[in-house]
Amino acid sequence: MDARKYLAELIGTFILVIVGSMTIVAARSMNAPILVVVPFGFGLGLLAAIQSAGYVSGGHFNPAVTIGALLDRRIDVVNAVGYIVAQVVGAIAASGALLFVADQAAVQATASGFPAGRMGQALVVEILLTGIFLLVILTVTKRAPNHAAFAIPLTLIAVHMAGIPFSGASVNPARSLAPALVGGTIDQNIVVWIVGPIVGAALGWVLYRALEDASTR
Repeated sequence: MDARKYLAELIGTFILVIVGSMTIVAARSMNAPILVVVPFGFGLGLLAAIQSAGYVSGGHFNPAVTIGALLDRRIDVVNAVGYIVAQVVGAIAASGALLFVADQAAVQATASGFPAGRMGQALVVEILLTGIFLLVILTVTKRAPNHAAFAIPLTLIAVHMAGIPFSGASVNPARSLAPALVGGTIDQNIVVWIVGPIVGAALGWVLYRALEDASTR
């Protein structure tokens, strides 16, 4: 156990979620194009988090990423649990900060959403997009670690652009759970943004291992 790494995950997740969430609020209040502004908000928020805290903990800032790292034996179970707890606390702190500087409606606006009656579709989208995200993360951090700090945020931007109309593009259980709790909007739909990214993390790892095994034959 390393408290410094947990603190780094908490701070990094806070940065990611507060920057991304405030971008959502700003885009809505200024009638800016959400499909452009919000993806860049989360991507640049992740870039800031990686540059400021990633060197301490490896820069997960997302329970799905930690699960992928656990499956690939890059982190042990004890530290994985510590990372995930820190990430959830950091995300809740970010939503709490947004509640303080804005209001509950602003926090509610940052919660992930999808078209009514499309829960199944949203779940599949979350699985697929998280799988792609994890495949990139696991690959680039091993094969091209010098490019990771930029390749990963750019992938998050692409994932958000693709997923926002269909699932709200969570790909991060902490990022979606926090505003639902703080904003008082948690309901059965939260399963999409928790189960989807977890299954997607496993999918990304399976794809990564398949490619790694193929490259060594």
